[in-house]
Amino acid sequence: MSSVKPIKIAILAMGGEGGGVLADWIVDLAESNGYLAQTTSVPGVAQRTGATIYYVEIYPRERAQADGGEPVFALMPMPGDVDIVLASELMEAGRAVQRGLVTPSRTTFIASTHRVYSIAEKSAMGDGRVDSPALLAHASRAAKRFVHFDMAQAAEQAGSVISAILFGALAATGTLPFGRAAFEATIERGGVGVKASLRAFDAAYARVDAPGVVPPASNVDPAPLPRPAQPQLAALVVRVRDLFAADVQAVAIEGVRRLIDYQDPAYADQYLDRLEAVQRQCRADDPRLLRETARHLALWMSYEDTIRVADLKTRATRFDRVRREVKVADDQLLTINEYMHPRLEEIAETLPAALGRRLLAPGLLNRVVGAFTRSGRVIRTSSLRGYLMLSMVSGMRRWRRSTLRHHAETQRIEGWLGRIAHHAAAHPALALEIALCQRLVKGYSDTHARGVKNYELLMGMVDRAPGTLSPAALRELRDAALADEHGTALARVMAQYAPA
Repeated sequence: MSSVKPIKIAILAMGGEGGGVLADWIVDLAESNGYLAQTTSVPGVAQRTGATIYYVEIYPRERAQADGGEPVFALMPMPGDVDIVLASELMEAGRAVQRGLVTPSRTTFIASTHRVYSIAEKSAMGDGRVDSPALLAHASRAAKRFVHFDMAQAAEQAGSVISAILFGALAATGTLPFGRAAFEATIERGGVGVKASLRAFDAAYARVDAPGVVPPASNVDPAPLPRPAQPQLAALVVRVRDLFAADVQAVAIEGVRRLIDYQDPAYADQYLDRLEAVQRQCRADDPRLLRETARHLALWMSYEDTIRVADLKTRATRFDRVRREVKVADDQLLTINEYMHPRLEEIAETLPAALGRRLLAPGLLNRVVGAFTRSGRVIRTSSLRGYLMLSMVSGMRRWRRSTLRHHAETQRIEGWLGRIAHHAAAHPALALEIALCQRLVKGYSDTHARGVKNYELLMGMVDRAPGTLSPAALRELRDAALADEHGTALARVMAQYAPA
């Protein structure tokens, strides 16, 4: 029996990243250079709907003929039995390690360090992102050799796709018994996007063959305050400079910029009014409370309502970004379908307060409108009709201050700021934890409703026990509320602080 074993290669890629093309390239490379090859794929929807494992095994044809037969290839990778693993994104790299496909005694691991966040990460009540440095450290320990860099960025710079970058990195590692010319000839035989693919291949090969050194981080002086030409905007910048210390000014300016974009300069001026009122109660030797309040106040005042969603979906910059991401050619047409499901509550919140309350009240109007919101809608914003529909909703921001949603958010914001100001002087640590509780209120629809419910539970505890609820306890409660969307962790922690 021959001691020669097949070379086993696993590719973990998401839909649209060319994982199938990469697998086909490896098969063609092997078969054109005297090897037998087989590829299979196992589709999966575990992360972002489309993540797939492609598996390739190759074996020398001459060795098979000498053995008097053909090798029997496996249909899928087995833990601890893979020579090369390629991952098109960092989370997919983590999944490869978790599955046991990467082993320190055997596996050459090639992965991109960029992130495409999963639905679970995006919809988490708090910061649900997986720790990328921890993933990299774990992958480095798990592999015999770990080649990693931002391959999505490299592909974009080369005007190609990430599969060509992975192919170039694979060639540069020297783990396959083929020279660089054989890899390049494989791309040329493909006949599609050859020039761009070869540019990407060359960039990746050079990157692995002579990896660059990342310079250490250096201290950078904060950017100077902007000097807008418009008098109204210049007055806001002057007000920030005159009101706040240097370590608060940068955050306040970003808040002003965000709220002008969200609404108008008058709304940004109201933001500074609110921040100034809090500053009068803060201790001068502890700027963190005011800085965090400035940050979270800007986030809260730019809450996501239907007007904001429509505005973002109809901006020219969004159409340009989508065109860049899908690499639309000049002679191609782009169609964008928006999948939207506004609830009855979102419709009511966009109306003037009195009319919105009437719509939410039980009755004929509630039932009739509710019947039209039971299923979602597809709006094609690349068509004139769809664009004008959302553009009209976006234009309603001039009346935003009269909407039911604005009235509700204003009450919550004022209550939140009042609690911060009340505790700022005597209990600044507790005031800071109250300021950070704004993290609970985010998003729209069900996500927003859950966040508001948890926020009100915590503020109720603050109001009922102002002298006994410690900053550490409030932080523990907030972290529990952010831990899961079902409220299980929060209920468990709240039970610890319930009165006996």
